[in-house]
This record gives sequence, C-alpha cells and structure tokens, in this order.
Amino acid sequence: TAKKTIGGLRGGHREEGSIEADRDLPSYPYMTSPVPKNYDFQKYEPLGQNRFVEYKNGDGPYAITQNLMEQSDELARSRRYHVLGAMKHVWKNYKEFAFGFDELHPISKKKTNNWGGMGTSLVDSLDTLWLMGMKEEFWEARDWVRDHLSHNHVGQVSVFETTIRSLGGLLSAYDLSGDKAFLTKADELGARLIKAYDTTSGLPHGSINLQTGRSENFSWNGNAFILAEVGTQQIEYRYLTRATGKWNYAKKSEKVFDVLHRMDPKDGLMSQNIREGSPLSFSNSKVSFGAMGDSTYEYMLKIWIQGGRKENMYREMWDRAMNGMHDQLLKKSNPTGLSYIADRNGIGIEHKMDHLVCFMGGALALGAYTDPKGLNSARAQRDLKTAKALTYTCYQMYALTKTGIASEYVKFSGGHDMSVPNDAPFYILRPEAVEAFYYMSKLTGDPIYREWGWEVFQSIEKYCKTKYGYGSLKDVNRPNSVEDRMESFFMAETLKYLYLLFDPDSEIDILNKHVFNTEAHPLKMFEN
Repeated sequence: TAKKTIGGLRGGHREEGSIEADRDLPSYPYMTSPVPKNYDFQKYEPLGQNRFVEYKNGDGPYAITQNLMEQSDELARSRRYHVLGAMKHVWKNYKEFAFGFDELHPISKKKTNNWGGMGTSLVDSLDTLWLMGMKEEFWEARDWVRDHLSHNHVGQVSVFETTIRSLGGLLSAYDLSGDKAFLTKADELGARLIKAYDTTSGLPHGSINLQTGRSENFSWNGNAFILAEVGTQQIEYRYLTRATGKWNYAKKSEKVFDVLHRMDPKDGLMSQNIREGSPLSFSNSKVSFGAMGDSTYEYMLKIWIQGGRKENMYREMWDRAMNGMHDQLLKKSNPTGLSYIADRNGIGIEHKMDHLVCFMGGALALGAYTDPKGLNSARAQRDLKTAKALTYTCYQMYALTKTGIASEYVKFSGGHDMSVPNDAPFYILRPEAVEAFYYMSKLTGDPIYREWGWEVFQSIEKYCKTKYGYGSLKDVNRPNSVEDRMESFFMAETLKYLYLLFDPDSEIDILNKHVFNTEAHPLKMFEN
C-alpha cells in the first residue's frame, strides 16, 4: 500500500502501512469528555486490574484516525492543566522552604543537602519549568545557578547520578534557553567529573570527590564497575563537547563503548559488574534490564540517534541485545499471559521485573520507529509489538494495587502472574512507566496511553500529595503510607513525562530533533 502520514503528532508522525490505520479495525471506545478545572482527585477510586485486555499481546486493536487524535488532543489539554498544577504545588513549596537545597521533604518541609549541596532538585527541574511554560520561575532559578551554584565545596558524590541529574539538567536548560550561564556551570562540573575516567581501563569510577578529584569504585559492590553507570554518561559528555569544543569529554566517555563493544557477548547481554584487569572481565553473571544494567542498553540506541543515526556500532550493539533479550529473557506469565523481561543469573532465570525495566516500552518503540530496515521490517514490528505488550504489563503493575500505584518491582513466581513482593512494596515516585506511555503515545498516536497515564496521575494526586509536595509510598497496598521523601526525579522525570504525555503542543520532537538522557533531560540531536 502507498504510505501516507497521519499528522497531528508533534513527536513524530505515524505512517500507514502495516500498522493499525490501514486495516478494517473497530473504533476506539474509551474517549471521555475533558476534565474540569475544579476536578476533585480525592473522589478518584483506582479501577483495578485486567481491563483493556485487548492490548495485552501488543496488538493495536483500534483504528487510529485523524479525528480520534484531535479528540484525544483536546482531552489531553484539559489533563495537562492538572499536571501543571502539581508542578506549581511542588515549586511554590520548594521555593519557600528549600530554594537552592538538594531536596525538600514533603511532609516536614525540611530542607537537606543529601547530594553534596548542588541544588539538585532545582537543577534537575530547570527544563521541566521551561517545558511547562513556567518561565518566570525558570529565570529565577537561572539567577540562582548563575550567582550561587558552586561545586568547590562538594565532597564525595556518585559520578553517574551527578552526571544524569546535574550535568544533564544544566545542559538541557542551556539547550532550550540558549543562556550561557548554564553552559558555564556545566563545563565547570564536567571538568571535575571527567577525572573519574582517569583509570587503567578508561572506565569511569563510580564515586568522586569533586574537591580533590580523587575517585574510586563502591566497596559495597566489591570495587567493581557497574554496567549501567559506565554506559550512561555519553549523551551528556558528547553534547558538552559539541557546546564547548573540548574534545576530551566525548573522547573519554566514548571510549567506554569501545571497551564494551570488545567485551560484548554473542547474545549482546552484558553482566552488570565489570572487574578492572588485563583484560577487563565481567565479574558476575547477573544480566538485568533493571537496576545496574538498564540504561546502558538505552544509551546504545540513544547515542546512535543523538549522532544522526550514523555511528553504526551503537545501533548494532542495541539490535544484538534486543535479539538476546527476545531469545532468552522475554517471558509470559501464567495464566494471564502478561509479557515481562526476566533477569538472568548464570544460566537460571529470575522471574521478576523492576519498575525500572518499564523504560524498555519506550526504548523498543523508539528503536522500531528508527530501525534502519524500516518500521515495516520484521525486526521493527517484533520490537514494536513487544514494546506495546510490555507497556501494558507496566500499566498492570499499577492497576494491581489498592492505590493504583506500582511497587519497586513485581514477582512472577515460577512464571505465574504478578504479585507485589514483601521486601519491596514501596513506590519512590518513579517515572519509567509514564515514560513508556509518553513514547508510545507520541509514536503510535493511540489515545490509550494517555488513559493509563491519567489513571496513574490521579492515584499520585490522591495517595502521594502532601501539604508541601508529593511523598513516596511505603506500601502501595496501604493507602495512608506516604513518606517524607521526594526525589528530584519526580519533578525532572515523572511530572515532565506526564505533562508531555498530555501536551500536543510541545516543542519536543523525539523522532527528528531531541534525545532524552536517562533523567528525561532533552538535548538536540547533532545535525552533522
């Protein structure tokens, strides 16, 4: 069939071909009327699991038409208003009680500098303020960055967390606004952090003292390098090189992938610990798309996209890993048939899935829509189908619980259906599921992802909102278990992805213009 584009999506257009639009499909049945501005979230009751089962296997069950997407956009704008209200609630209290501090505690309104005193919540939130149109607050935060942000006094910090949150936040604020104050501070911070790469192998240590430049790996992990940490800094440093002309940043960070490429197993699935030595070796046999593994796979795809889809080594590593994941780790629960990505430990399979793994819904879809073989290729269609099935499972992780909010991970004991584990029933305001909803919505145009995102947001409003912000939940099956803890990624990622999910008018374009770092900081792709 001749392909024609369905417009209306700012984050990339759907092409008709072998996708939903050109088949004789039923009409989408879930459209509702716009949300009033005085909507009462306290009246919301989570609706339970096993709904929308027609999405379970990764199918696109309904016709996605221009008219449907326009209706969806109108509904989304009425929801966007309420997500903006959530950010305004957080920022008003952060400004009043913790401005310039790393974190505001949402129940006690205490302020703490638990990230070394780098204004982490402020810096991590800069691009969220910009994208939500909170420009007055953005420029006020810029003044603090320009006049007060200093890294001179900062001691021991995580190289990975500081790179993705602070460096990524500064670079994105610069990219969106063009204000040099952000680039100056990013360069100052980058110059300190990059010293962590001064190791025998060229892999960066996990921890660095920003005052002295002395770095080391974590003793709690047997002094090994952590896969997710060494492979999730390149987007930031490559951008910093482009912006400053200092090649050191890109060269040192890219070397990591040259090293990983040489070590890459045939199935593309890397263990999460790497031991320094000659040669370097994987020092354990744990493979996970969750904690300690996840974002290195994400960056294989995104570095390739950032560079204009020309540096094929990264894309080949991604495609090899996706083949390995499909062959070995992708499972279906019994009896419901929910798709999930299990962990591998040696030759054994651990039937669990971290909330962190939900990023794969978005990543697989992005990989499919940018596949060099084309979206209609067998590989891209496989990846897109898995993306849809996984994203449905991630939605079910929320629908499963009394609060409608997901736990840190779920168990699929013996391959059976999911349950909340006793050792991690908590929710720390994580973003990965709504991140997947955002990518799926932008790329496929299916309004269902906005529906699921709205359910999640309503639960966050009802069960996590406090007088001074939003708190983590101690137990997702105990509605009154909110805690005095609010991570900076709630503003940087969770609220940003929710807002963008409901924002058909955004300047962000995930297929043609922007790439998000793993902390949801958008940076422009390189044109040459």
